[in-house]
Amino acid sequence: MTAGLIGIALVSLGMVLTPGPNMIYLVSRSITQGRRAGLISLTGVALGFTIYLTATCLGLTAIFAYVPAAYTALKLAGAAYLLWLAWTAVRPGGTSAFETRELPAEPPRRLFAMGLFTCLLNPKIAILYLSLLPQFIDPALGHVLLQSLALGSVQIIIGTVVNGLIAISAGALAAFLAGRPLWLRVQRYFMGTVLAGIAVHLATDRSRALTTA
Repeated sequence: MTAGLIGIALVSLGMVLTPGPNMIYLVSRSITQGRRAGLISLTGVALGFTIYLTATCLGLTAIFAYVPAAYTALKLAGAAYLLWLAWTAVRPGGTSAFETRELPAEPPRRLFAMGLFTCLLNPKIAILYLSLLPQFIDPALGHVLLQSLALGSVQIIIGTVVNGLIAISAGALAAFLAGRPLWLRVQRYFMGTVLAGIAVHLATDRSRALTTA
């Protein structure tokens, strides 16, 4: 289980540093309305993660119990998803989350709601949990639900902490990176390489899939 926690932590760190709708929204909100607005929005995003995680873990428990062969399919789907994320990071014309857009000022309640719905309306979050969590679950240990919740909680904690730090420092980071396009490219290619490497490792490691046979 320890290896799974470390693995999900590394993948989660790589994914949270790869620009997506949540990060772009949080950075844009922090720059245009301030750190407090960014952090309020982040609480909504974190709740969205929790909702998706709970629903996914219940579903994974049923899958492992009744359709163990689906484990291999989910494993390969997760590897493919990580490869897709790697490609979006390095593809020509890719952008950084710090290339932001202007947003109108909103009250705290609406900031929370917008953060929540930005997360819930992003179907990639559901795909992420459904395809990623099985990569680090060992059916031989049993308690699939508890393993899923533990692994997903690590992802939520890392995602929330890192996004919080980014929201707090968004203005300074955006100003620093604005005149340094090379840094933006390095960030994109580094994270793309890390995600691709993890994807290949997961796709070629058949040891855990065999335990479900």
